[in-house]
Amino acid sequence: MSRLALVSLLILYAGTLRGQETPAQEQSEVVRLLLRKVDALEKRVAELEQKQGEQTVAAPDDGGAAPKTGDAASDPTAAPARAGTAMDEHDHASANPASEERYPSLRIRGFGDINFSATDNRTQHSGFNMRQFTLHLASPLSKKITYFGEIALTAQPTSFSVELERSLIRYDYDDYFKISFGRYHTPVNYWNTAFHHGLWLQTTISRPDMIQFGGAFLPVHFVGVLAEGSIPSGALGLAYDAGVGNGRGPNLLRPGDTGDVNSNRAWLANLYARPPKLDGLQVGGSVYQDKINPGKGADFQELITAAHVIWNKESPEFLAEFANVRHRNLITSQTFNNQAFYIQLAYRLPGEARPWKPYYRYDYIFTPANEPVFGLLDVERSTLGVRYDISDLAAFKAEYRNTRQPNKSRVNGLFLQTSFTF
Repeated sequence: MSRLALVSLLILYAGTLRGQETPAQEQSEVVRLLLRKVDALEKRVAELEQKQGEQTVAAPDDGGAAPKTGDAASDPTAAPARAGTAMDEHDHASANPASEERYPSLRIRGFGDINFSATDNRTQHSGFNMRQFTLHLASPLSKKITYFGEIALTAQPTSFSVELERSLIRYDYDDYFKISFGRYHTPVNYWNTAFHHGLWLQTTISRPDMIQFGGAFLPVHFVGVLAEGSIPSGALGLAYDAGVGNGRGPNLLRPGDTGDVNSNRAWLANLYARPPKLDGLQVGGSVYQDKINPGKGADFQELITAAHVIWNKESPEFLAEFANVRHRNLITSQTFNNQAFYIQLAYRLPGEARPWKPYYRYDYIFTPANEPVFGLLDVERSTLGVRYDISDLAAFKAEYRNTRQPNKSRVNGLFLQTSFTF
C-alpha cells in the first residue's frame, strides 16, 4: 500500500473519531502517531530488502546458477549458421536469467515432421509417413558442466524405433577449451553438426546423400571424447574440434556403442574459420581415421578428408562440401578412393514474400567399381524445392527430385513435408 493511500485511510479514521465527538487535538495526535508508525515500518522494510540483496550477491557459487545449455533452448526461429559441435546448442541459454537460479535446470525442445512422397519407381512405397519425432534435452549441472541428450522415434513398417542419437556431458573450461564425453554427431563435415535430427532446422526436406542418417559413406555418429574451442586468431576467427573414440561398428551404418570392434580407436580433427567481419561465412576442413572390418576377410584403414565452404545468410544461402573416403587394404596395401560432394543454393525472398525460400541442391557420389567396403554407392541427384515458413515455428516444404544411379532408370519424385518445433 502506498503512503498516499495510508494518509487517506488516516483521514477517514480521523473523520470517524470526529463522528464520535473526539476532541480535534486528540484526533491530530492519533494521526501523527499512526504516521510515525508508518515511517518506522517503511524504514524496516527497506533495511530487510537491502540485507536480502547483499546476501544474494555474496552467496557462494554452489549450484545456484545455471550454465550455458541447450540447442533446444536456443532461438527456435533461426537455423544454425555454422557447424555446431557436440553441444553447440547449449551456448545460447546463458542469456536467460532464469537459468542462473538452480541446478539441474532441464529444458526440452521437440521436433516433428509429417511427409508425403510419390515417385515413378514402382518398387518404392508412396503416401504419407510420420518419419521422426525428436526430443532435445539440455540441463546445466553446475556453472561449467552441462548435459545434452537427443532421442528420436523413427517410423518403421510395423512400429516406431527409439534411438538415443546423442547423449553427452560437457565441461566448459573457457572459450578456448571445452571437453565432452559421450555419443555425438561426428564433426566430420559441416551439415552433420549444423543440422541434427530436427528436420525443421534445415532448409530442405532431405539431407545430402553423403551424410544421410542410415547411410554408409560418412560416419554419422561417434562415441568417445571431443575437445573443442576457439583459437586466438584475430580476424580469421579460427576454431577447432579434436576427438578420439570408437570407430564404426560391425555394421558400418552404426558406431561402436558398446566398444570398438577391433580395439583400434578412431580419431578426428576439424579446423574452420569464421571471420567476424564476414558474418555467415565459414571455411574449413577435417580429417578422420579409423581401422574397420567390414566382414570382407581383411581389415582396412579408413581415411576421410573433407572440406566445406558455407555462406549462411538466408539471402543467399550457399552450402558446398566435398569428402574423399580412402580405404586401404592392410594386407595388400591396395587403396580405393571414394568421392562425394553437394552444392546447395537457396534465397529467402524479400518483403512480404519473406516466408518463401526457394532452393536447389546437386548431390554426387562416386565409388570405384571394385570398391571392397562400400560396394556401389554411385548416385547423381538434383533437388529443386521451396520452403514456406507458416510461422516462426513451423514450415512447409515441397521438393522435386531427379535421381540417376548406375544401371537404373532415372527416378522422378515429388516430396512434401510439414516440419515444426515446440
